[in-house]
Amino acid sequence: MSQPQPVTVLVDDHPIFRAGMTTVLSDLPGVTVIGEASDGAQAIAATARLLPHIVLMDLRMPGVGGLEATARITSVHPEVAVIVLTMDEDDASVFAALRAGACGYLLKEADGADVHRALLGAARGEAVFGPRIAQRVLAHFASPHAAQDALPFPQLTDRERQILDLLSRGLDNTSIARHLSLSEKTIRNRVSDVLAKLRARTRAEAVALARDAGLGLP
Repeated sequence: MSQPQPVTVLVDDHPIFRAGMTTVLSDLPGVTVIGEASDGAQAIAATARLLPHIVLMDLRMPGVGGLEATARITSVHPEVAVIVLTMDEDDASVFAALRAGACGYLLKEADGADVHRALLGAARGEAVFGPRIAQRVLAHFASPHAAQDALPFPQLTDRERQILDLLSRGLDNTSIARHLSLSEKTIRNRVSDVLAKLRARTRAEAVALARDAGLGLP
């Protein structure tokens, strides 16, 4: 059986990094770069237009970020593999990306050989991780508390996390109260508790934190 030939779209808001990475990718055997994007909205549009095998996705970008773009791409185009390529190696970012639908996670320090292996693996339908990330993912799920720790914002109760998710989906207090069959007063109190636990000054700030952690996404 022949080796799959990955066709790739590169997404990053730094043009110098995109230019350098495109050169690296173009030199890899069997890899073709067919598009670039500077933010999540462009990535979504490019994916719909070009239908690549793989999208290499940065996380931190202005406007539509990498997590939201990943969730929307994998929801509409499940055949497209999204590999995160970022400087962020904290557990919250890794697991938020996986919840959003990413099939892999690489750090920008990865060399060409690691990127090549990841692209070929993703083209075969494999989950792919950089060496340090793979060790941490395995260690995390080996922990007896893995299921609970994998949840975003462990300081929140399940109900508070549910309310935060609904806030992130654009619902107001009245709609959340109706959705959860609770009083608006209860929702107001719970929202205040959520803001306090997240140390967020406003609802908008709490929503931004939630979306960064993968909540409120399609």
